[in-house]
Amino acid sequence: MELFQELSLQNNLVVQIWDTSRPIAADTTKVAVKIIVKVNIRPDYFDNHEDFTLVRNVFGSEITYTHEKERTFVHTPDKDSVFTGLIEDFKRDSLHYIARTTFPHRFVHSKLRDIRERPHRYRQHTGTTA
Repeated sequence: MELFQELSLQNNLVVQIWDTSRPIAADTTKVAVKIIVKVNIRPDYFDNHEDFTLVRNVFGSEITYTHEKERTFVHTPDKDSVFTGLIEDFKRDSLHYIARTTFPHRFVHSKLRDIRERPHRYRQHTGTTA
């Protein structure tokens, strides 16, 4: 995995674009891009301290947003153009959403909803039992 590019957004997030491509055979490559955005968990995102504490207990000080795109069996000489295309697709389709000022708050709240709706996934962190 190799860091290809970092984008600093106006909402203070940093988008990391990683090249996770790998050869499949002598003349083919799996071209893959992994997008990573780390979102800090801040108390002002919550209406009460209990929700903030719950999310911090589960995730720590930050939650990582990831997005992956890939194309398999790409003819190796075409891998760079396919890789560039995957990045352009992400920037066109998703970057504007992540760049919104409301994204960090909404993303953190989506994780709070997930903890409440699927506590079995987070049981070891929330202290609940079956």
